[in-house]
Amino acid sequence: MSGPRIRVGALLRSGDAVLLLQQEKHGRSYWLLPGGGVEEGESLHVALARELAEECGLEGLALEGPIAIVESISPAGMRPRKHVVHVIFHADLAGRSLEGVASADGAIHGHRLVHAGELRAVDLRPPIHRFLERWRPGDPFVHLGELWGR
Repeated sequence: MSGPRIRVGALLRSGDAVLLLQQEKHGRSYWLLPGGGVEEGESLHVALARELAEECGLEGLALEGPIAIVESISPAGMRPRKHVVHVIFHADLAGRSLEGVASADGAIHGHRLVHAGELRAVDLRPPIHRFLERWRPGDPFVHLGELWGR
């Protein structure tokens, strides 16, 4: 392991639904918040704006936060080891059409709005289902601890 990687993500809400992206790597498919890695010299906000444009074609969102941090640290026996620090922001998608959402990232294989009642059935990385179900604008910043998706 070369050290922690910083990933920014966006909790993008439309009513009670959250926008999730389906990613496939190494033959495994799972869902995650839109976002990605922070490049050298980028601020967290600039990195997230770039990633949202690349992954979703969404630009000009008013980002709030960060609202949460969660760490994904792989089990000791896993090789190669991974340590990702996820910094999560929020934006409201009210009034925006998602029909044109398309990704320039080859690892992204789709997107969908997932309603709160459906979140538990989704293989979400990191596994922050409860946080997504409960978080509301104005809630205090939270450190969600270490969570590793299996």
